[in-house]
Amino acid sequence: MVPGTMFVFHSIANAMTSTTLAAPALLDALVPLIRDAGRVIMDIYATDFDVTQKGDDSPVTQADQRAEDVILAGLAQIAPGVPVVAEEAVAAGKIPVVAERFFLVDPLDGTKEFISRNGEFTVNIALIEQGRPVLGLVYAPAIGRLFGGVAGHGAWLEEDGKGRRAIQARQEPVAGLTVVASRSHGDETALDAFLAGRKVASRTNAGSSLKLCLVAAGEADVYPRLGRTMEWDIAAGDAVLRAAGGKVVVVADGHDLGYGKPGWDNPHFAAWGA
Repeated sequence: MVPGTMFVFHSIANAMTSTTLAAPALLDALVPLIRDAGRVIMDIYATDFDVTQKGDDSPVTQADQRAEDVILAGLAQIAPGVPVVAEEAVAAGKIPVVAERFFLVDPLDGTKEFISRNGEFTVNIALIEQGRPVLGLVYAPAIGRLFGGVAGHGAWLEEDGKGRRAIQARQEPVAGLTVVASRSHGDETALDAFLAGRKVASRTNAGSSLKLCLVAAGEADVYPRLGRTMEWDIAAGDAVLRAAGGKVVVVADGHDLGYGKPGWDNPHFAAWGA
């Protein structure tokens, strides 16, 4: 935690009843926290870490739990009283009662990318209000990219050695769509069907919630996810994308994707640029 910020944290916590005013300051207060979690992850990344399986057969490492511990402790100071739904806690049966405002946390999205050491894994913190992601941070510590966004206040990208710059989703180029798909969970048949009739310039793969952020930064135009995801997997990237002028819609009906659903499962969705 950054020295001298406790008063700011308490001020933000007191202002949480008016998130529209508090959210930009809250986002800035969360930046040191998410970077702390990233450092914990990178320390373990540099070792011969162990991999175990959760009840749903998905992989988990020490980095997942330790990063989540850092984030939960920080959120308890920064925004006391706001419920936190976090992936590893939910896996352990610790599911808080949530109302109109809560955090969604994925301490290590892209565990398969972490295990394969390709660098495409992220730390994710999102604030949900009335079913919508209004604030998000997505940090990819191995490649030095930190994305942030607040509804109504825009989105930005902070890169190691380059500082912070505003980002915005782009209009579909005349040459056609740049499509980004999951590196570890691809379904080519379903993707081909989704893209049928659309002009596609290129297709690429990426890991974790980076895909949403690539659309937010205007580096891609659409990310169709035609398989299972959980809310904590995508909430932070969704918040960044919406703040950048994009949208995330349910494939079946075109409605905006909502949060706080029973079981925390997402339907198939598509993340679009402007």
